[in-house]
Amino acid sequence: MSDKHIKQPSATATWKFLIPSLIGIGLFMTPIPIDEGVTIPVALLSGALEGLLIDALPAIMTVIIALSFFGSLIHKGFRPPFIDNNPFFRNLFDVTPFWFMVRLIALIFAVMTLFQLGPEAVYSEDTGGLLLTSLLPLLFTIFLLAGLFLPLLLNFGLLEFFGSLLAKVMRPLFTLPGRSSIDSLTSWLGDGTIGVVLTNKQYEEGFYSKREAAVIGTTFSVVSITFSLVVISEVGLDHMFVPFYATVMLAGIVAALIMPRIPPLSRKPQEYANGQENQLDESLPASYSKKRFGIVQFGFDKAKLRADQNTSGTAFFKDGGKNVLDMWLGVAPVVMAFGTTALIIAENTPVFTWLGMPFVPLLELMQVPEAAAASETIIVGFADMFLPAILAGGIESEMTRFIIACLSVSQLIYLSEVGGVLLGSKIPINFKDLFIIFIERTLITLPIIVLVAHLIF
Repeated sequence: MSDKHIKQPSATATWKFLIPSLIGIGLFMTPIPIDEGVTIPVALLSGALEGLLIDALPAIMTVIIALSFFGSLIHKGFRPPFIDNNPFFRNLFDVTPFWFMVRLIALIFAVMTLFQLGPEAVYSEDTGGLLLTSLLPLLFTIFLLAGLFLPLLLNFGLLEFFGSLLAKVMRPLFTLPGRSSIDSLTSWLGDGTIGVVLTNKQYEEGFYSKREAAVIGTTFSVVSITFSLVVISEVGLDHMFVPFYATVMLAGIVAALIMPRIPPLSRKPQEYANGQENQLDESLPASYSKKRFGIVQFGFDKAKLRADQNTSGTAFFKDGGKNVLDMWLGVAPVVMAFGTTALIIAENTPVFTWLGMPFVPLLELMQVPEAAAASETIIVGFADMFLPAILAGGIESEMTRFIIACLSVSQLIYLSEVGGVLLGSKIPINFKDLFIIFIERTLITLPIIVLVAHLIF
């Protein structure tokens, strides 16, 4: 970047950058100890809101799914100007026939579950009931609060500041822009779905290419500390949380180093959403490179220039409101349709048992106790991350339960939440990609986890 292109920030730019960014860090990235472990304020607020609305939320989510379907139906059938001429509404409702059918299936499942109609396999508390009364209410509140306040992280220079500082770390190690470090930290401390929302927004605005968005969404939208604590508690190994989480982090870092460099992620094009040009330039101008702390100064100046672009509180809330509607109407039907289908298969058929059979010889080779029982938990994690921990309840070996807990968190891609959210986002990832990535992550992380388990037990 040449120096002549560097603009000068306004006198108030420092405060425009610092105040919103510090509030954003406070809401999304500040760990708060709670009885169940550690969380972040936005997740705590979403949990409190969920508690207030819990009885009404299944019905609210059914209405949202219905709006998503009927909006698409009206657009396809009548193409009214208020949708067709509005880029935001057209983006929400102009979907392909496949995604139209997904929205229809989601509505059918939601109505059947809400009113307990038809086969119990659809609406039981282990299938549709789990989605509509537990997961979707949580997504409703997380999307509402995270979506509204996401501009604090996106629009006031925080990504520009950290992007400049960490470009020389993220690029060579993970082939990603420095600003992706914020996505990862937000997921880690808060919730993987928040990380996907953040990544999707950055991709749509042209800051991440298709390949970068796919890598970040599938590799760095990590499982939160809080949910990890729930998993290790479910397998009865609460006292081993520290070695458990350290193992998960080690396996996750190794997977993050390898995954961007192998298909399908390595084959994603270095193109940008909607034919945009790359909006991101991480090169350091000559005048800054001569200074002692030039990279810090450059990041700070870029952050102030970004903060200067925000002049209206109305625009802030309008941007946040669009985030919320985009995630509610786009993601909720996908999570309901794919999550319910996967759980019905997991609960009522031996499909995941059959799929796990090829892992029995591998687990026996690695000297994992109760290898046959452990193999049944490996593929079922693709449906829902919590299912392996539930199935591990009947396994006597502590070492095997430890391995199952670590692997279920390290696999990362599960259809009932992060996988469903990814499929519902604009990030260029399809079902086949997700399954291949899930298998690859399993094969990469399993030997590491088993090795650590042998050292511990």
